[in-house]
Amino acid sequence: MPDFVHQRHKPASALRRPRELVLAFPGLRSRVNLSRIVRLASCAGISRLVTSGSIRVDKNISRGGEEELELETHRTLLPTLKKFKQQEIPLVGLEQAKGSVSLYDFPFPQQCVLVIGHEREGLEGELLQLMDQVVEIPVYGLPMSYNVATATAMAVYEYCRQYPAG
Repeated sequence: MPDFVHQRHKPASALRRPRELVLAFPGLRSRVNLSRIVRLASCAGISRLVTSGSIRVDKNISRGGEEELELETHRTLLPTLKKFKQQEIPLVGLEQAKGSVSLYDFPFPQQCVLVIGHEREGLEGELLQLMDQVVEIPVYGLPMSYNVATATAMAVYEYCRQYPAG
């Protein structure tokens, strides 16, 4: 039987190269969700978050993650996403939509922007039409969608599983 010993906060694993995943999302209503996403991004080795509106990070939740990230805020998200598109960086929407692919079956491009929908409205209109691909997380019960921070964590985990060392 293995002899497991509790080890609180192992040192961070080194990446061979920086992650080429950018997280982008419209301004979130909840600073709790934003702070959880900031902590997640920092733990996953993601260095850039792009959002619109005001950024109000709760440092008790983010646990210093904001110090490891480039947090960009813009008035609106659409022009920034169009710039990524011009640079030929794939835009992958995380949304329940007609024609979306299950996260379980989706091969992430190593370099991409994961565009996460707003807590209430999701990805709509021009933002959704701008996406190169849309992935969704299957839901098997009510309330028929995951919390935005939880869904982001699931998608980031899958990206990191596919590219474990960067």
